[in-house]
Amino acid sequence: MKKLAITLLIPLCGYAATAQTKRKPATKKATVAAVKMTGITDSASYAFGFSMASGLKANGVKALNYDLLMKGLKDVFQGHAPLLTEQSSQKVIGNLFKGITMEKYAAEIAKEKNFLEGNLKVPGVRSTASGLQYIVVSPGNGASPKPTDNVTVNYKGTLLNGKQFDSSYDRKEPLSIGVDRVIPGWTEGLQLMTPGSKYKFFIPYNLAYGERPMGQDIPPYSMLIFEVELLKVNSK
Repeated sequence: MKKLAITLLIPLCGYAATAQTKRKPATKKATVAAVKMTGITDSASYAFGFSMASGLKANGVKALNYDLLMKGLKDVFQGHAPLLTEQSSQKVIGNLFKGITMEKYAAEIAKEKNFLEGNLKVPGVRSTASGLQYIVVSPGNGASPKPTDNVTVNYKGTLLNGKQFDSSYDRKEPLSIGVDRVIPGWTEGLQLMTPGSKYKFFIPYNLAYGERPMGQDIPPYSMLIFEVELLKVNSK
């Protein structure tokens, strides 16, 4: 079998100085030794590293502590005690990607924050302790639903830019669902309503889907605006 070899060359620029008409010869370019892969283990080792780095870079990771990365690999394969528990490892990885996503959507987060702050000055807009904002479009009558109840509603959902991502009106089919089976902003908002009422909710991202995208229509860190009509409360 023919041996597979990959050569990594790092050129060093030649240097030449000129003094009047006399020139010094340029230094020779230096190269690192060729990296050779002499078997399937060598080839696979490089392939694993390249593939892993490509995936991480594509997801926004710009650099890693390569010494600790290698230590993590060696600790697993050599049976050494890990520096972090599995739970801690998952947490720090999650926090890393959370920070990357927040940086990516920083402009949108700031825009939504400014909107919510200004929205509080609009006549008729109310706010709860959690930060949920709402307008009573039309009142209803009766008892408000409890977290253990099911409700039947019509609704329309849009992003801050006005893009509609869902509507039971368009489907001509009201939604029946448990009050405790929806995003936190809905769970809280539905309990403010009474049957027959219609509210408009302005739901901050932390009361919606947070840093997670929802399909192709709702990006991470999206504030959601819902018009909700409570048709009836169906106690369990």
